[in-house]
Amino acid sequence: MSGRYRYVVAGLLFAAGMINYMDRAALGVVAPIISKELNISPSQLGIIFSSFFFGYSIFAFVGGQLADRYGPRRVFSWAMGGWSLLCGLTAGVTGFTTLLMARALFGFGEGPMNSTTNRTITNWFPRNETGRMIGFSFSGQTLGSAIAGPIVGLVAIAFGWRISFVVIALIGFIWIGFWRYFVTDTPVQNRRVAADEVKLIEQSRSAAHPAEEGEHGTTLREYLFKPSILALGTGLFAVNYTLFIFVSWLPSYFTNALHLDLKQMSILSTIPWACGAIGYFGGGILSDFIYKRMKNPLNARKLSAVLPLALSALAMLVVSFATKTATAVALVAAAVLFLTASSQACWALMHELVPGKHLGGVSGFVHLLGNISGIVGPTVTGFAVQYFGGYSSAFALGATIDLVGVLAMVFVINSRTTMSQPAVSSSAA
Repeated sequence: MSGRYRYVVAGLLFAAGMINYMDRAALGVVAPIISKELNISPSQLGIIFSSFFFGYSIFAFVGGQLADRYGPRRVFSWAMGGWSLLCGLTAGVTGFTTLLMARALFGFGEGPMNSTTNRTITNWFPRNETGRMIGFSFSGQTLGSAIAGPIVGLVAIAFGWRISFVVIALIGFIWIGFWRYFVTDTPVQNRRVAADEVKLIEQSRSAAHPAEEGEHGTTLREYLFKPSILALGTGLFAVNYTLFIFVSWLPSYFTNALHLDLKQMSILSTIPWACGAIGYFGGGILSDFIYKRMKNPLNARKLSAVLPLALSALAMLVVSFATKTATAVALVAAAVLFLTASSQACWALMHELVPGKHLGGVSGFVHLLGNISGIVGPTVTGFAVQYFGGYSSAFALGATIDLVGVLAMVFVINSRTTMSQPAVSSSAA
């Protein structure tokens, strides 16, 4: 049996995801308070939510390239330090303009998160563990969103919303110390990793993409504009569109549409995100289970991405008609569970399409495409809430976009569109 130090790395990736989304969700949690105190309208609030994704989308791509070049250890340290600092500085905003600037800069810091996580998983885990490790790591993100409600909401009630941003910013700086002490860019560089564990990881990855070269002469640019990569970006766009609506607008939906008070909202908002954690981790386990039992690894990962995305569209369509609190919360929880299950499968699918040497860059590019939804979605939702029939129309649009993502992945991603070496079955990993 091989050593298991790689699970220490997985634990730190899980914690990073939790901190990332707790910091990101904090503004949504206190939005009902801030909007009144700073006199910010729903449409202005939507613009503020979307401003985050301009820098976030750009640095999702840049961060992936930096992780390929400089290693995930350094890039994660820079990113966590940057976004934690800017999260803390949000406590000093005085109105629409300063909050807009703080939120936009905050996005630059958080941008490298997912592409650097995927690069770390490429370096540290065997290929047949990819699904559950992505699922486990990303489940920290939904746990962060889940605990953001009670932590940020209750701290805001007790000490004021500004203090809540300072408290969660400090957690990020503590994480950096653990990351720098325990993690290296690759297992072979870490004296705590046993030789048999290094061998297991390296043999698995080389079997998938020999010598990490993929096709000779294939450049990063050629990978970026392949139909399969663009279709995967469309699928992730669909997943993220609805997830980012919930991250930004769920607290306001609970308070304004369902008429919950801040305390009730803080507690009930944990339910969808707890289900999201189940979707990430449980979806990862199921994805690897399917992967081991299907002859075509690419189709196995694609099935794991497409089916839950279709189910999320159904849940979103039904929630747009919900009027009772229990029904609405249950349907939102189901939608988030299916979306996170699809999200981890999209990230795992990249490992079947791209050799490791380009995985950070391609992951960042696909993440950029996916995060354009963050620029569009919160703003569209804000205008829908204010001018076009409220939350029901916004949720129905989210369901439609989910179906577009399903169709793109079903009909475009196939073995004929890949440029990497043919994937081998998990039995060879």
